[in-house]
Amino acid sequence: MPGQSSTASAIKAKQGAETPAVANRTWVEASVWTQRMLSALGNGVKGGKWYALIDKVYAPATLRRAWDKVQANQGAAGVDGQSVERFAAKADAYLAELAAALRAGTYRPHAVKRVEIPKGDGRTRPLGIPTVKDRIVQQAVRLVIEPIFESAFGDGSYGFRPGRGCHDALREIDALLKAGYTHVVDADLQCYFDRASYYTLVNEG
Repeated sequence: MPGQSSTASAIKAKQGAETPAVANRTWVEASVWTQRMLSALGNGVKGGKWYALIDKVYAPATLRRAWDKVQANQGAAGVDGQSVERFAAKADAYLAELAAALRAGTYRPHAVKRVEIPKGDGRTRPLGIPTVKDRIVQQAVRLVIEPIFESAFGDGSYGFRPGRGCHDALREIDALLKAGYTHVVDADLQCYFDRASYYTLVNEG
């Protein structure tokens, strides 16, 4: 449970031991997370809540690192038609504009371009493509908040986490089988996000 993980983390920090989120710093962006912030992550913040993180999002170093990741991932242009290559031609100016808009609170994301991706069975899967600028902002937010959420996850969670993947999960399953565990529960919500309405996701999700 997240609450139990947080309590355990706090106890370990008081005993002088680093929490997993702090000890494993290989994936944490040093340009975003300072040593002081990492220490706060391990020891806990007052009231259990982080405040004023938006200044970390629009910090030049954060946006630059976010842009590096977006550029490395490439991808198609969004509804504004601006490609990664076109953004790269004036990256410094565009990043400065993004920082100013985020600082002033005037930044507004664009609509998401919808395309249909073919699947092996002949059907298609809907895919949303944000604009390059929106992808940069999304990356910047992720760089700032990911370590905070990571500190609350249990060690048995492997899905979509930095430094973890399906092979790590398989290795743990192998260890559990060798330890004598023999029952497996498998649940799959087939095509859930293809069928769930926006109302359902917002009000019941």
